[in-house]
Amino acid sequence: MQPVIIVLIILVVLVFIALIKTIQVIPQASAAIVERFGRYTRTLNAGLNIVVPFIDTIRNRIDLREQVVPFPPQPVITQDNLVVNIDTVIYYQVTDARAATYEVASYIQAIEQLTVTTLRNIIGGMDLERTLTSREEINAALRGVLDEATGKWGIRVNRVELKAIEPPTSIQDSMEKQMRADRDKRAAILQAEGVRQSEILRAEGEKQSQILRAEGEAKAAALRAEGEAQAVRTVFEAIHAGDPDQKLLSYQYLQMLPKIAEGDANKLWIVPSEIGDALKGLSGAMGNFGGLGGGSGSGGNSTSSSVPAQERREKPSID
Repeated sequence: MQPVIIVLIILVVLVFIALIKTIQVIPQASAAIVERFGRYTRTLNAGLNIVVPFIDTIRNRIDLREQVVPFPPQPVITQDNLVVNIDTVIYYQVTDARAATYEVASYIQAIEQLTVTTLRNIIGGMDLERTLTSREEINAALRGVLDEATGKWGIRVNRVELKAIEPPTSIQDSMEKQMRADRDKRAAILQAEGVRQSEILRAEGEKQSQILRAEGEAKAAALRAEGEAQAVRTVFEAIHAGDPDQKLLSYQYLQMLPKIAEGDANKLWIVPSEIGDALKGLSGAMGNFGGLGGGSGSGGNSTSSSVPAQERREKPSID
């Protein structure tokens, strides 16, 4: 009985192994290459697949997702004989698992070498300045060449990016000095422009303030003159409304004489001829007032005195 049990166990194990080899589960976004007796038979897609055990074998499992492969820095000589180190990153995707397995031994290594040679051809026709400023042009040229060459390998190159372009140290120092000089130049220009603008604004402000001040003074003078004219008109109208006689005017002039004589600078003052008539009238009025009061030393007769048309009287100066 024991040999029979051993045989049964062996059969069960063989059946289990056969089932394992028969049923193949392929993950999503993956593919498997099946060979029968070393010859390509078919490509297994994602899901549950049945193969013939011990006859069909899985040659290769390929990831169909987009892959990112960074390549180490490569020294490249520019058109002006300068060596720059360029880092590249390739984004590719396997579209044909059979071609990627049988058309090229190692598509990763092939893509890397093709990228290096293509990059050297492109950069060799550019100077350093154009190389540093033409990344999009270099990326497009690389992608076109790689996509055309890798198409027969069952690979599609989606993007090619230049991660870094490092010129020589001496060139970097020169570029840094040039950039610093350009920044200093721009700063000096901006500062000079700011000073110029501030001077213009200050001059405009002073001009505007002077214009406003002149306008204010003109308006104030106009208002002052208008006020004085109004005051003169008011006084004139009041005088005419009161209908003053010659006696009142003479009395007012006598009241103003002390104020006219005030001050050390008044050495000479002029008495108009009309004041004589006013003084005559005032003296006559005073005589009549004395006669009415009951006595006059000269019998009520007033002595007429002639007053010249214009008298000049000097105020004694007290030194």
